[in-house]
Amino acid sequence: MQTREITQELIRPHGGLLVDLYLPPEETELERAKARDLPSWDLTPRQLCDIELLLNGAFSPLTGFLTQTDYDRVVESMRLADGTLWPMPVTLDVSEAFAETLSAGQEIALRDQEGVLIATLSVEDVWTPDKALEARGVFGTEDVTHPGVHYLMHQAHPVYVGGSLRGVESPIHYDFRHLRDTPSELRQRFAKLGWRKIVAFQTRNPMHRAHQELTFRAAREVEANLLIQPVVGMTKPGDVDHFTRVRCYEHLLEHYPEQTTALSLLPLAMRMAGPREALWHALIRKNHGCTHFIVGRDHAGPGKDSQGNDFYGPYDAQEMMKEYKDEIGIEMVPFQMVVYVEDRAQYVPVDETREGESVLNISGTEFRRRLQEGLEIPHWFSYPNVIQELRKTHPPRHNQGFTIFFTGLSGSGKSTIANALMVKLMELGGRRVTLLDGDVVRKNLSSELGFSREHRDLNILRIGYVASEISKNGGIAICAPIAPYTATRRTVRDSIETVGGFVEIHVATPIETCEERDRKGLYAKARAGIIKEFTGISDPYEAPESPEMVIDTRDVTPDQAAHRIIVKLESLGYIR
Repeated sequence: MQTREITQELIRPHGGLLVDLYLPPEETELERAKARDLPSWDLTPRQLCDIELLLNGAFSPLTGFLTQTDYDRVVESMRLADGTLWPMPVTLDVSEAFAETLSAGQEIALRDQEGVLIATLSVEDVWTPDKALEARGVFGTEDVTHPGVHYLMHQAHPVYVGGSLRGVESPIHYDFRHLRDTPSELRQRFAKLGWRKIVAFQTRNPMHRAHQELTFRAAREVEANLLIQPVVGMTKPGDVDHFTRVRCYEHLLEHYPEQTTALSLLPLAMRMAGPREALWHALIRKNHGCTHFIVGRDHAGPGKDSQGNDFYGPYDAQEMMKEYKDEIGIEMVPFQMVVYVEDRAQYVPVDETREGESVLNISGTEFRRRLQEGLEIPHWFSYPNVIQELRKTHPPRHNQGFTIFFTGLSGSGKSTIANALMVKLMELGGRRVTLLDGDVVRKNLSSELGFSREHRDLNILRIGYVASEISKNGGIAICAPIAPYTATRRTVRDSIETVGGFVEIHVATPIETCEERDRKGLYAKARAGIIKEFTGISDPYEAPESPEMVIDTRDVTPDQAAHRIIVKLESLGYIR
């Protein structure tokens, strides 16, 4: 299209050509009309993030979701089939049922959750990937403690569809519209301001004084303007919500020299893939017109694995950036952690501290503890208006809503303890308490569901959703389902911990005791084959590996168990 060619010429000085996948206005209505008769797929939250950045050119040179040939090369060697460097699979995952209706050469409509047509896709490939191979290639591990691996294995659909896109409408955002820029718009802004060298800073966390010092030093070192471009798509479960973070960034912007720094939001779905992700982030910033990119310690790292070891080395990302520096088209600005030196009353890189100096630092874990307990945050650590914003949405635990999630075999005593606990919490007062017992939920919320794995998962996810709404609004949700599967319990935990507290309690009563207590004869029927897929007999129960509490009801009465939980909640700071 001539319009696209002109746009690409205008933005060439800031990072090269951009892919523009949106149809011109005169063609969009025809595409909408055609899409009414096409098979339709509702995009997931991650897919909505991906498709927005595909359509607006942030993922240039991609012109759609990866085909199988491109996908295989990316997983294996971080390159597309034509040899172009690209470190991250960007795939459209769909259900098996939907995939069975597809074949190469046909078109499908891609819609948001409200049915708005975002784009159409020309199907080129439909295939079932080897997800274990993808996990090892992209993340370097199959450990589901890694949030990217967990999503891949337990949340992403099993079949991939590849093909080129035709954009009809950008996903709609109602928040911070003045801070949302496409790559083309950001490049044009840089050109208008006369910014020739731009160093970008990636973040998914609130920024404090150390971050301000690090970014200011980086911009000064390369004599560039600074772009703070936080991720406001999907980040690591448990991260501070982007609404709070953006308000914090706006406050922080006041502490940079005027006319030197810009703030723009990136609707990216992070994978937390460490070194590969750092390379990906750099390419995305190049597409936005940046010339330099800050890579610090453990860039896009998800923390520790199930054995307590870091998934990635602290400077692995910097090493990978150096390895591909001649190809990526953007320069890395490497930085170490900075710490506050009390004797000098300033932040300095950790390797520039002197022997005997008083060095102060607060880890992310310690900072969150201070927020949770309502403790003082030192003035040298952050700015008062930033802390004030965080305290608004992250009050001390005793003012938060939370969920107590019981899990255990049928007959283990979950419901009995849950009822006793509910009464004790209501006696204490201060918050509304709701009990979501397994049998009650089955009757009122999931009466149409059976007991297949799929239906059990759906039942638990429904309980989790209701519990998250209760917790978000300051109440206490007590859940008492069997919840036999580890992956589903983790999904529920992740969804609730973004809005409140989560306390998992494993009622670890042995199956022999549960059978002895079985008044309805369910275990006997299950052993006789009358009841199919019965947890503990013909269907597995995956015991929690690290719950907040374990209770064996052979040793305690329901009243004693409930009292122990109250004491635990006090020790965690949820009640006082």
